[in-house]
Amino acid sequence: MTINCKGKLIDLSTPKVMGILNVTPNSFYDGGKHIDEKSILLQVEKMLLEGATFIDIGGYSSKPSAEFVTEEEELQRILPIVQKVLNEFPETIISIDTFRSKVARETIESGAAMINDISAGNLDDAMLQTIANLQVPYIMMHMRGTPQTMQKMTHYENIIKEMIFYFSERVAKARSLGINDLIIDPGFGFAKTLEQNFEVLSKLELFQMLELPLLVGVSRKSMIYKTLDTTAEFALNGTTSLNTISLMKGAKILRVHDVKEAVECVKLFNQLNH
Repeated sequence: MTINCKGKLIDLSTPKVMGILNVTPNSFYDGGKHIDEKSILLQVEKMLLEGATFIDIGGYSSKPSAEFVTEEEELQRILPIVQKVLNEFPETIISIDTFRSKVARETIESGAAMINDISAGNLDDAMLQTIANLQVPYIMMHMRGTPQTMQKMTHYENIIKEMIFYFSERVAKARSLGINDLIIDPGFGFAKTLEQNFEVLSKLELFQMLELPLLVGVSRKSMIYKTLDTTAEFALNGTTSLNTISLMKGAKILRVHDVKEAVECVKLFNQLNH
């Protein structure tokens, strides 16, 4: 189970950690924290030293009801950061969190290695063909609607069955275009109620029938802090708990704000299974 990131093969048979770098003023947990260049580079260095395999850079907050950002603004936020990170830490494997093909193309041409798309190509008709042309790993997430509308789209007859059908259809389309390295993300918190998020987590192993690496992103999300009656700021312990459960149910990449704790989860999980 390997993916090819700029000629470097990453083996996902042992789970890896992806550190989140939001360069947006309004992300739900770290919005506005990493705006100036110095704090961004310090955060990247910290995540790399703590053991992150990937750094996921996002310039468009996809939290529920986030405001719309133009393509130009998204690129203005992300491109300089990609260049600065690679100047400072040339070996960094950068993932770009975007659903726009133009942003995907320009950031990959600037040195990013993979694309993380919350819409699995559904919000930009050119995305899958762009990924096929670029030949980079592609993370496809399950969601309905847009970040602005997704919270109204939570009715499912059978959520797991519908999600597996969704992924089967998106994967078939990606494969038909010649995309090789695919990763799926169940999209915790996207067009799902609190109960549905836990139902998906409880049945996470069923996604292994798709025979693709699974990325889980529950870091400090509302499914944790609402259940614990706290806030995102105090949701690290809950995040660690759910990350551990995710690993035991087959997750291969943990996408997190707190790299050190996630890397510790992976080490303990590996020790359990070696």
